[in-house]
Amino acid sequence: MTNSRFPRLKTGLAWGAATLLVGLAAPLPAAAQTASVDPRPAAAPAAVDASAGWLRLGHLSPDTKSVDVRVAAVSGGSTLFELDGVGYGDVSTYQELPAGSYTVSMVPAGSSGSDVPVISETVTVDAGTATTVAAYGPTDDLQVRAFDDDLSQPAAGSARIRLIQASTITPEVDVTTAQGDPIAKDAKAGSATGYAEIPAGDWTLDLTGEGVQDTADVSVAAGSVTTLFVLDTSSGGLTILPILDSASVGDVPDGGVDTGGGYLAHAEADGTAPAKQVREAL
Repeated sequence: MTNSRFPRLKTGLAWGAATLLVGLAAPLPAAAQTASVDPRPAAAPAAVDASAGWLRLGHLSPDTKSVDVRVAAVSGGSTLFELDGVGYGDVSTYQELPAGSYTVSMVPAGSSGSDVPVISETVTVDAGTATTVAAYGPTDDLQVRAFDDDLSQPAAGSARIRLIQASTITPEVDVTTAQGDPIAKDAKAGSATGYAEIPAGDWTLDLTGEGVQDTADVSVAAGSVTTLFVLDTSSGGLTILPILDSASVGDVPDGGVDTGGGYLAHAEADGTAPAKQVREAL
């Protein structure tokens, strides 16, 4: 879905797309434990620099240890911002950046500024755009991809969702409601679906991959835009981490979670352990 207020991010990174299926009539009854997405007050559009874009970063590699992330301007090499100790399932808040090209580098947590990055990619942020840059896959095949974020406000009483498939235990995932309504079909690892509107409320979702099947509970508030990240669990299963993209205003990114939250915060709340980091070094 294209939003004129948020033109597509120009990037040299290739990324796949899965199908997000719409037409859901109503949310399902809430399960006993729901991973909720609580909207925060929207930012004021008048305060936004018209020449700026927004960037947020995610660590979606289950066996990669915590990293420090640096975002530097390609021109001049100055570091615009850094995130320290980013672990599996962490997704940062949006950072406002002047339009331009940037190098996103990840180094082992606690490394010096001269250490060679584990992975580094260049992205271009255009004015008025919002994007999520995520590292995903196993450590020995770590990849970085950029996903365009469409923060168009949904209709009254509705929410907008999309799904990013970051599981390493299955090449494709189907996601349906507990009643069998399809949300996504054949979502490949490293791909993002388009956005779709659904009725706000609590949803129970079934996840099916190659030799694996699990259930996850999510809650989406009216007026919100949410990304559903498919992640691995320590028991070899699948789960969904819902991250708020926008609370109510389509012009300004407003939401996400601070680094250090993300999957680990939800896991501590509901007793689900994150996937084990089995490698000794990056």
